[in-house]
Amino acid sequence: MSAHDVHAGVAHGHDDGHHHDDGPHSSFSSYIIGFFLSVVLTAIPFWLVMAGVIGDRGTAALALGAFAVVQILVHMVCFLHMNGKAEGGWTMLSTIFSVVFVAITIAGSLWVMFHMNTHMMPGHAEHAGGRAPAATQAPAAPHGHGGAATD
Repeated sequence: MSAHDVHAGVAHGHDDGHHHDDGPHSSFSSYIIGFFLSVVLTAIPFWLVMAGVIGDRGTAALALGAFAVVQILVHMVCFLHMNGKAEGGWTMLSTIFSVVFVAITIAGSLWVMFHMNTHMMPGHAEHAGGRAPAATQAPAAPHGHGGAATD
Protein backbone atom coordinates (compact mmCIF):
# COMPACT_ATOMS: atom_id res chain seq x y z
CA MET A 1 0.00 0.00 0.00
CA SER A 2 1.51 3.28 -1.03
CA ALA A 3 1.12 6.71 0.56
CA HIS A 4 -0.98 7.75 -2.43
CA ASP A 5 -3.47 4.95 -1.69
CA VAL A 6 -3.76 6.05 1.96
CA HIS A 7 -4.52 9.64 1.00
CA ALA A 8 -6.95 8.54 -1.70
CA GLY A 9 -9.06 6.79 0.93
CA VAL A 10 -8.34 3.20 -0.14
CA ALA A 11 -6.82 2.28 3.22
CA HIS A 12 -9.84 3.65 5.08
CA GLY A 13 -12.38 1.62 3.12
CA HIS A 14 -13.93 4.58 1.34
CA ASP A 15 -15.53 3.81 -1.97
CA ASP A 16 -15.64 6.44 -4.69
CA GLY A 17 -18.78 4.87 -6.13
CA HIS A 18 -20.84 5.62 -3.02
CA HIS A 19 -23.09 8.67 -3.38
CA HIS A 20 -23.01 11.04 -0.39
CA ASP A 21 -25.95 13.28 0.47
CA ASP A 22 -24.59 16.80 0.61
CA GLY A 23 -27.60 17.96 2.59
CA PRO A 24 -30.46 20.16 1.55
CA HIS A 25 -30.01 22.43 -1.38
CA SER A 26 -31.22 25.97 -0.83
CA SER A 27 -32.88 28.23 -3.32
CA PHE A 28 -33.36 31.95 -3.45
CA SER A 29 -37.14 31.52 -3.44
CA SER A 30 -37.12 29.60 -0.14
CA TYR A 31 -35.19 32.45 1.47
CA ILE A 32 -37.62 35.06 0.09
CA ILE A 33 -40.63 33.04 1.27
CA GLY A 34 -39.02 32.58 4.69
CA PHE A 35 -38.23 36.27 4.97
CA PHE A 36 -41.78 37.28 3.99
CA LEU A 37 -43.35 34.82 6.45
CA SER A 38 -40.99 35.96 9.21
CA VAL A 39 -41.94 39.60 8.70
CA VAL A 40 -45.66 38.76 8.71
CA LEU A 41 -45.32 36.48 11.75
CA THR A 42 -43.55 39.31 13.59
CA ALA A 43 -45.86 42.14 12.51
CA ILE A 44 -49.13 40.43 13.42
CA PRO A 45 -48.26 39.72 17.09
CA PHE A 46 -46.75 43.21 17.38
CA TRP A 47 -50.02 44.69 16.11
CA LEU A 48 -52.09 42.45 18.40
CA VAL A 49 -50.21 43.72 21.46
CA MET A 50 -49.83 47.38 20.50
CA ALA A 51 -53.47 47.80 19.41
CA GLY A 52 -54.78 45.90 22.41
CA VAL A 53 -56.87 43.62 20.21
CA ILE A 54 -56.88 40.77 22.74
CA GLY A 55 -58.03 41.93 26.17
CA ASP A 56 -57.42 38.75 28.18
CA ARG A 57 -53.77 38.21 29.17
CA GLY A 58 -54.01 34.43 29.04
CA THR A 59 -55.48 34.43 25.56
CA ALA A 60 -52.88 36.96 24.41
CA ALA A 61 -50.06 34.82 25.81
CA LEU A 62 -51.40 31.72 24.03
CA ALA A 63 -51.81 33.61 20.75
CA LEU A 64 -48.29 35.06 20.94
CA GLY A 65 -46.89 31.65 21.85
CA ALA A 66 -48.64 30.10 18.84
CA PHE A 67 -47.16 32.76 16.53
CA ALA A 68 -43.72 32.10 18.05
CA VAL A 69 -43.97 28.35 17.45
CA VAL A 70 -45.08 28.90 13.84
CA GLN A 71 -42.19 31.30 13.30
CA ILE A 72 -39.72 28.75 14.69
CA LEU A 73 -41.07 26.18 12.24
CA VAL A 74 -40.78 28.66 9.35
CA HIS A 75 -37.14 29.34 10.27
CA MET A 76 -36.37 25.63 10.53
CA VAL A 77 -37.89 24.83 7.13
CA CYS A 78 -37.01 27.93 5.08
CA PHE A 79 -33.62 28.90 6.50
CA LEU A 80 -32.23 25.71 8.05
CA HIS A 81 -33.82 23.51 5.34
CA MET A 82 -34.81 20.85 7.83
CA ASN A 83 -37.03 18.05 6.65
CA GLY A 84 -37.45 14.35 7.29
CA LYS A 85 -35.14 13.42 4.41
CA ALA A 86 -32.05 15.50 5.29
CA GLU A 87 -29.16 13.33 6.50
CA GLY A 88 -31.34 10.25 6.58
CA GLY A 89 -33.77 11.84 9.05
CA TRP A 90 -31.17 12.20 11.82
CA THR A 91 -31.34 16.00 11.80
CA MET A 92 -35.09 15.95 12.38
CA LEU A 93 -34.78 13.20 14.98
CA SER A 94 -32.15 15.14 16.94
CA THR A 95 -34.29 18.29 16.73
CA ILE A 96 -37.33 16.44 18.06
CA PHE A 97 -35.22 15.02 20.90
CA SER A 98 -33.94 18.51 21.74
CA VAL A 99 -37.46 19.99 21.75
CA VAL A 100 -38.76 17.20 24.00
CA PHE A 101 -35.78 17.59 26.34
CA VAL A 102 -36.25 21.37 26.61
CA ALA A 103 -40.02 20.95 27.16
CA ILE A 104 -39.43 18.43 29.97
CA THR A 105 -36.83 20.73 31.54
CA ILE A 106 -39.10 23.78 31.43
CA ALA A 107 -42.16 21.85 32.66
CA GLY A 108 -40.15 20.28 35.48
CA SER A 109 -38.68 23.63 36.51
CA LEU A 110 -42.12 25.26 36.59
CA TRP A 111 -43.51 22.32 38.56
CA VAL A 112 -40.71 22.53 41.12
CA MET A 113 -41.04 26.32 41.47
CA PHE A 114 -44.83 26.10 41.89
CA HIS A 115 -44.62 23.37 44.53
CA MET A 116 -41.75 25.04 46.37
CA ASN A 117 -43.79 28.24 46.53
CA THR A 118 -46.83 26.31 47.77
CA HIS A 119 -45.00 24.22 50.38
CA MET A 120 -42.41 26.71 51.57
CA MET A 121 -44.88 29.55 51.99
CA PRO A 122 -47.92 27.98 53.68
CA GLY A 123 -50.57 30.57 54.37
CA HIS A 124 -48.93 33.00 51.97
CA ALA A 125 -52.27 33.58 50.26
CA GLU A 126 -53.81 34.67 53.60
CA HIS A 127 -51.19 37.36 54.15
CA ALA A 128 -50.73 38.52 50.59
CA GLY A 129 -53.14 41.43 50.93
CA GLY A 130 -52.20 42.68 54.34
CA ARG A 131 -49.68 42.58 57.14
CA ALA A 132 -48.66 39.44 58.97
CA PRO A 133 -50.32 38.79 62.34
CA ALA A 134 -48.66 40.42 65.35
CA ALA A 135 -47.58 37.06 66.77
CA THR A 136 -45.37 36.36 63.78
CA GLN A 137 -43.88 39.84 63.51
CA ALA A 138 -40.39 40.36 64.83
CA PRO A 139 -40.02 42.94 67.59
CA ALA A 140 -39.10 46.37 66.38
CA ALA A 141 -35.44 47.28 66.59
CA PRO A 142 -34.61 50.07 69.02
CA HIS A 143 -34.03 53.49 67.54
CA GLY A 144 -30.50 54.43 66.85
CA HIS A 145 -27.99 51.78 65.90
CA GLY A 146 -30.33 48.97 64.83
CA GLY A 147 -28.48 46.47 67.02
CA ALA A 148 -28.77 45.62 70.68
CA ALA A 149 -29.96 48.40 72.92
CA THR A 150 -27.20 50.16 74.83
CA ASP A 151 -27.48 52.18 78.01
